[in-house]
Amino acid sequence: MKVVVVESPAKAKTINKYLGPGYEVLASFGHIRDLPAKDGSVDPEQDFRMLWELDARGGKRVAEIAKAVRGAEKLILATDPDREGEAISWHVVEALREKRVLKDVPIERVTFNAITKDAVDAAMRAPRQIDGALVDAYLARRALDYLVGFTLSPVLWRKLPGARSAGRVQSVALRLVCDRENEIERFAPREYWSLVATLATGDGGVFEARLVGADGKRIQRLDVGTGDEAEAFRRDLELATFKVSTVEAKPAKRHPQPPFTTSTLQQEASRKLGFAPAHTMRVAQRLYEGIEVGGEAVGLITYMRTDGVDMAPEAIAATRRVIGKEYGDRYVPAVPRKYTVKAKNAQEAHEAVRPTDLGRLPASVSRSLDADQARLYELIWVRTVASQMESAELERTSVDIDAAVGPRHIQLRATGQVVKFDGFLTLYREGRDEPEPTGAAADAESDDERRLPPMRAGEALERRRIASTQHFTEPPPRYSEASLVKRMEELGIGRPSTYAAVLAVLREREYVKLDKKRLVPEDKGRLVVAFLESFFRRYVEYDFTAALEEQLDRVSNHEIDWKDVLREFWRDFSAAVGETKDLRTTEVLDALNELLGSHIFPAKEDGSNPRTCPTCGNGQLSLKLGKFGAFVGCSNYPECRYTRQLAAAGGEDGDPGTPGIRALGEDPETGLPVTVRDGRFGPFIQLGEGEKPKRSSIPKGTEPATIDLERALKLLSLPREIAKHPESGQPILAGIGRYGPYVQHGKVYASLSRDDDVLEIGGNRAIDLIVTKESGGGRGGRVVDPGRLIGDDPETKKPIVVKAGKYGAYVSDGETNATIPRETSADAVTLDEAVALLVARRAAGPSKKPARGRAAAPKSKAASTTERAKPTKKKVVRKAPKKAGSPKRKAAES
Repeated sequence: MKVVVVESPAKAKTINKYLGPGYEVLASFGHIRDLPAKDGSVDPEQDFRMLWELDARGGKRVAEIAKAVRGAEKLILATDPDREGEAISWHVVEALREKRVLKDVPIERVTFNAITKDAVDAAMRAPRQIDGALVDAYLARRALDYLVGFTLSPVLWRKLPGARSAGRVQSVALRLVCDRENEIERFAPREYWSLVATLATGDGGVFEARLVGADGKRIQRLDVGTGDEAEAFRRDLELATFKVSTVEAKPAKRHPQPPFTTSTLQQEASRKLGFAPAHTMRVAQRLYEGIEVGGEAVGLITYMRTDGVDMAPEAIAATRRVIGKEYGDRYVPAVPRKYTVKAKNAQEAHEAVRPTDLGRLPASVSRSLDADQARLYELIWVRTVASQMESAELERTSVDIDAAVGPRHIQLRATGQVVKFDGFLTLYREGRDEPEPTGAAADAESDDERRLPPMRAGEALERRRIASTQHFTEPPPRYSEASLVKRMEELGIGRPSTYAAVLAVLREREYVKLDKKRLVPEDKGRLVVAFLESFFRRYVEYDFTAALEEQLDRVSNHEIDWKDVLREFWRDFSAAVGETKDLRTTEVLDALNELLGSHIFPAKEDGSNPRTCPTCGNGQLSLKLGKFGAFVGCSNYPECRYTRQLAAAGGEDGDPGTPGIRALGEDPETGLPVTVRDGRFGPFIQLGEGEKPKRSSIPKGTEPATIDLERALKLLSLPREIAKHPESGQPILAGIGRYGPYVQHGKVYASLSRDDDVLEIGGNRAIDLIVTKESGGGRGGRVVDPGRLIGDDPETKKPIVVKAGKYGAYVSDGETNATIPRETSADAVTLDEAVALLVARRAAGPSKKPARGRAAAPKSKAASTTERAKPTKKKVVRKAPKKAGSPKRKAAES
């Protein structure tokens, strides 16, 4: 029996059908070992010795593989054809060697770019050994990420309370988002005017022409900067006579885009389908690993983690046949198209992402796919086919017009474009990252898509209308997930397999949020970037990060030693960390106040000092660091207790000179002002001023901007009596506490569900909640949700359900719960995705922290140090684990 190891059950199921009897295909469920989440897992003092551990899930997988390998004819490693796939194969071999089950068992490594019978058979006929250079590159990357995370994160916690952690690539991506936000905040709109003449030919053809020059001087888009200048041009054009100076028609071609790489697939799926990069990769993984189509399990696309744009000759030939059959020979170019990558540091180790069989049209396979799979497959198919189609043929016409008024000559220009042959445009047009242009830019762009009436040089034209329009320049747009991936690729930051994970981490740590599909940095994210730029600037520089990625690529190309890369990095990085040990809080605050001053203290319209305290009037506002993070406070503390969150919030009805406060009106009973304020722990409502004014929290999920005076007064009236208890006769109250809305009877509290409104809840519902709680019912009296059954775990045979929880949807098998990522719809979660989430959650270990003062238990009994060339035979004595609650352990948990 030959034992074949792959990563996932879905891939194993598909390949098993191709290989048939004589082979046993097992899944490792991804990585079986990892660096323990504690100090010392990478030891620079011991030549970067790395300590690996098998988690409980990995140990079970290894035991299963070891059992199959004993007495096997051969071990075949068929993990994915990239650095991560090579690393998984290496980990499997190292773990099996430690179990001493590989004696006299030949080991082969096979790779295939597509999971089809032909591709798998061809790979089995051409085995090789594990690529040591790819493994070295993986070890270097893993060690770098560990050293940065476990060394820098504790510095952040000590010097910047409230910060989660920092990552080698994530911090640089976060800086991109924050730098763009800084550009937007610093942007000063500039006024400009456009002048458009609506003219007609002698035959009655009407078109528009734009001002481009006057008196022999060229006029650019922003050159007419005031209404007076625009009015002077408009008056002259109203009196002018118009004549065609020149007519020029030029042929042009528009060429198709290359087939997808990982990056361009994520970008286009975001633009056209609205998919988050992480969701795109999950769906693509499923298409790659195999889908039942016509009773046969088959991989529908090639490997989806690639930066290559080339296609195999047989795939190009198949694409050309499909084009000829579906669209006609006119759409097949005379010579097949060849593409090269323009991205920085591209490796081009694999083909582009394409369908494995171009003859599988989207319509023919859609019935075998779910909605998202069908949409993504169609996107990949049309992009691949379009990439080999004939170019579109255009004709661009430019007409220069002279407007004479007395001795003055004003130049106008009309442009138009017509499609003579649509070529690839009949099938595909690439999406755009940025919002549709507005103003003069939009008008100019629409001119290019407009057909002009026939004209000839010297022809007189009739004036129909002259229009002058005011515009203002606009700030650069915030990054979408697609445009951020594109920018990271341009800069050489990260690699195809990391983009989705980087974006997911930024959102999970609440460093950024998505607002109208645009990435907006949160205050804690801006604080982290400002801190790193102040004290670790080199390590968030774009060029430095790209250069480090290039070094890792050189390691994988056998050009440099991986430990040389680590030694050079660690020498400077450890010195930079050491310099922060004596860093004082005042130095940190001074640096943050300087870098974030324009964000925290925006300029006031009246020109007054934005740092003057709005409460006491003579104190100065500045950034403060507290137990729960940064906030803005007054220098006159404790006499003045004014505080607010970092971002100053105002409103249309609020006083623009009082950041963080929005006036709603006066309380009709007391005459005191009612305001919405930004507090240290979030927004709240306040009645009046003074030492201890009445305040009320704003319920979770309610936007402060939606609070009006009526609702604010109701919230201030809490707690309110709803009913009398049926047995005791005592009042049942409703209010908002530290943990959210509740109902109360004496010392019994019951939390309200998300469907209950604390201001509207009635007596019957409140009594029901209290009685249920008093009789030992669930929290808030809620009925336990049985969840939606999606299938049985193929390994444990336990039913897996999707449930709605307090912190979002999750999957559960009755013992393990795993949160469903925010970008994934709970209704669309498949069984394979649920299994993968549960496996990852089990691998992470228990979430509870050990009791104070007791050592944290190791994740599993299996631990080993690894040197790739020489597997150790001795048992390794591990260092004593850190005490619970230590900064290093917290880094692991984050």
